[in-house]
Amino acid sequence: MPTTVADVAAAVESLWPASGAEGWDAVGLVAGDPDAEVRRIHLAVDAVLDTVDEAVEASADMLLVHHPLLLRGVTSVAEDRYKGAVVSRLIRGGTALLAAHTNADVVETGTSAVLASRIGLADAAPIVAGESPSRGLGRVGTLREPTSLGRLARALSDILPPTAGGIRVAGDYDRAVSRVALCAGAGDSLLGHPTVTGADVYLTSDLRHHPASEAREAALLGRGPALIDVSHWSAEWLWLETAGEELRSALPGVTVTVSELRTDPWDFLIVQ
Repeated sequence: MPTTVADVAAAVESLWPASGAEGWDAVGLVAGDPDAEVRRIHLAVDAVLDTVDEAVEASADMLLVHHPLLLRGVTSVAEDRYKGAVVSRLIRGGTALLAAHTNADVVETGTSAVLASRIGLADAAPIVAGESPSRGLGRVGTLREPTSLGRLARALSDILPPTAGGIRVAGDYDRAVSRVALCAGAGDSLLGHPTVTGADVYLTSDLRHHPASEAREAALLGRGPALIDVSHWSAEWLWLETAGEELRSALPGVTVTVSELRTDPWDFLIVQ
C-alpha cells in the first residue's frame, strides 16, 4: 500500500505529539488531501515562496516545515498576498503542507536538544519540564570542555549556517563558561527563569533591546548569564537533518530531503 498524507501525519504525531505543542500553536496538516500518495517529503524551517517553489520543482508530495504558515488568522488567501500565494502554489503543485513547531521543540531529539548536542553539552535537561522529565522547553547542561564566552561564540559560527546578522554577544570575551542554558528559536520569555539566571551563558534568538539590556546589567552585578543571540532560522535549521533521519526510519520507501535555502529574513548587514 502506498504511503499517504494521513500516514505521514500519523508518523509525525508519533515522533512529535501534538499534545506537546503550546496552546497558542497551530501544528499539523495545513493543506493537502489526507488520501493523497506521498513518495517524497521536503523539509524546511519556513513555508516561504522559495521553499515552496523548491519543493514543487523537486516533485515533493509534502512540504514539512517547522514554522506554521497559518499561525495567526487570515481573512484572505488571494494570490497577491504572501500566504495566499504560498497556499495556491502548493495546491497547484499537488504538494501538501504540514507543520511541526513547538511539539518538535520539546521532544528528546527536538530543536533545542540538537543544538545542545552540537555544542557539546553533557547531561542536557529541559529548562521547563513538559509531559515527562526528558521533554520540555529549552535545554541546560555543562560543556564537556569549559571554554570562554568568545570561543563558544566562535565555535557557534562554525556550527550554524551563516546569516547576515551573525552572532551577537553580551559579556566579556574571556569570561569562563561551563554551564549553558539555551533555547533554539525565540527564547526571551525564559530570561528570568532561575535555571537560566544560574547558568554562565544563555544562548537563544530574537532577543529584544529592553529584556537583553536588563539581563546584561544583571550579569554585570554577578546575578545572571552572559548572552549569545543567534539567528532564529539557523538555530532551528540544525534540527532538520535529525527530523529527516527520523522520518526516513518511520516511513521506509519515502524519500526525505532537506532544504538548504536560507530563509533567515535578513539579506545583508552594514557594519558601522
